Amino acid sequence: MVTASRSPKKISDIGKMVRVISREEIERSQGRTLPELLNTVPGLNVTGSGSALGEVKSVYLRGASSANTLILIDGIPVNDASGISGEYNLAAIAIDQIERIEVLKGASSTLYGSDAVAGVINVITKKGEGKLKTNALLSGGSYNTYKQAVGLNGNINKTAVALNFSNLDSKGFSSAQPLNAASLFEKDKFSQQGLSLNLSQYLNNTVKILGGLQLNNNKSGLDGGAFQDNTNYNYNKVALLGNIGLNVALRKGNLSLIASQNNVSNKFNNNGANSYYKGSITNVEGIFSYKVNNFLDLTSGANYKYSATDQFSGFGAPLTAGNANNNIASLFTSLFFNVKDVFRMELGGRYNNHSAFGDNFTYTFNPSVLLFNSIKVYGNISSAFRVPSLYQLTSEYADPNGLNPETSFNYEAGFSTDLFQNKLNINTSVFFREIDDVIDFGSRADGSFGYLNQNQQNDEGIETEIGFKPSDKLSISAFYAYVYGRVIKSPGTPGAFNLSRRPVNSSGANVSYNLNKNLSFSLLYKWTDSRRDIYYDTDFNEQNVVLTSYHKFDAYVQYKTKKNVTLFADVKNLFDARYNDFAGYNTMGTNFNAGISFLFQ
Repeated sequence: MVTASRSPKKISDIGKMVRVISREEIERSQGRTLPELLNTVPGLNVTGSGSALGEVKSVYLRGASSANTLILIDGIPVNDASGISGEYNLAAIAIDQIERIEVLKGASSTLYGSDAVAGVINVITKKGEGKLKTNALLSGGSYNTYKQAVGLNGNINKTAVALNFSNLDSKGFSSAQPLNAASLFEKDKFSQQGLSLNLSQYLNNTVKILGGLQLNNNKSGLDGGAFQDNTNYNYNKVALLGNIGLNVALRKGNLSLIASQNNVSNKFNNNGANSYYKGSITNVEGIFSYKVNNFLDLTSGANYKYSATDQFSGFGAPLTAGNANNNIASLFTSLFFNVKDVFRMELGGRYNNHSAFGDNFTYTFNPSVLLFNSIKVYGNISSAFRVPSLYQLTSEYADPNGLNPETSFNYEAGFSTDLFQNKLNINTSVFFREIDDVIDFGSRADGSFGYLNQNQQNDEGIETEIGFKPSDKLSISAFYAYVYGRVIKSPGTPGAFNLSRRPVNSSGANVSYNLNKNLSFSLLYKWTDSRRDIYYDTDFNEQNVVLTSYHKFDAYVQYKTKKNVTLFADVKNLFDARYNDFAGYNTMGTNFNAGISFLFQ
């Protein structure tokens, strides 16, 4: 686990709630998309994961808004600088590029800066390792969905290479849901091409240079809104991330330097009217980790990030990178104490200087203690922040007096235990999060409408995960998550519930069984509680609705032959549950995907 401390550590040494989706889990999910895979993580709801492939996928971690969860690719922030709130659409990442995923829950701004309010999702792409080998995949399924993928992975002398390409094409179904069942809406097609390249070269036994490139091109048809069709509305999203770095292994530590460029282009064509939204982020970071002694580890770093956007549409004045830009520079240090593997503590701080609003500081205090060699009890007191997006700061709706960053204070306590020789694992955590200066759109004191800081957001919840592995063949896991959020408009008042599209309660289970070395099965279940939602009808009147709760079952089977050939089949929404992620938009009924993969070495 790298994400929790910015350096490799065992999960047992971490006093936070973390979840790792391993390469094996991803290989058993070859019929899924990244949003569908993440939607199985306890306490993480990806709204739109069951909707049309081209729909935006919103990530709600512990009930926080999408903008309050930081998305990383190989440790590099990948915000969309052109977005209204700046969050990244996970549908842009092809799952075939991914080695594993690390989910860190809880405030993490001390290590990662802005946006890491509810947590961090780190998507780690495939790297070259071992002997040179090639792989290929062919699959097809419901909605005329077909995928082809090919990859090259391994070492050539001292150079590690990982090259992966995938192509996905789907005829799809109508994203919008007709009010009249007799109405026939146009199907919204979707296509995605993904390219991933990672290279690393050892200059000697301790110095390694590395570089990476991730390119994803998504095209999709869109609809006119809730319950509204549109036969001539299309978009094209191109996300390009490139990085180059240097890694130096020291006698008692490590030094890494990395520079990255993240460009996102969103182009829309609505009945001949064109609009575009382009964003770019330049990120430079250095991290130094050092083992001072058996009692203390040190991680320090410096970061500089420059963001800019160009935007043009039929609504409002265009934005140009010349005036729609900002930068933030940061210094951070975290100390990791370890007393005889019984008491551990992280103590860290981060200083940030932003070109628009100046200085701020975040901190982390995270002690944990191991009881009876099997029960880890931990607490976490930390602060976090989110800077306003470029659109919120520079568009015609920007506050002339400026905006402050959202700031949060977070409290968490929990325990984890491994019993019966690690056959039974239990993890439980309770948390509270207060966000001040919430950025909202509304009426200002002078009567104008736009973005302003107002209100306080309080969220609280509990998460419990249980894993049981009685044998090498069988594994069972289950979870329950509760989150309740309310907006406080006046000090001293109880506030009102306001978690739109987010369930108060959710639970799930997963059963995996390996019949033998070749054949395996898994059954996945998730219950999602009812949710509130708001949409606007054709007369632009606000409509408040309740999205009904639902039970969803998925099944997966995989067969590996002796000649490095794998056959797989994935059936999702096994019992055809009828539900909505968004009011007025469809979701997939029972659907399947089957295919074959090859490994040559």
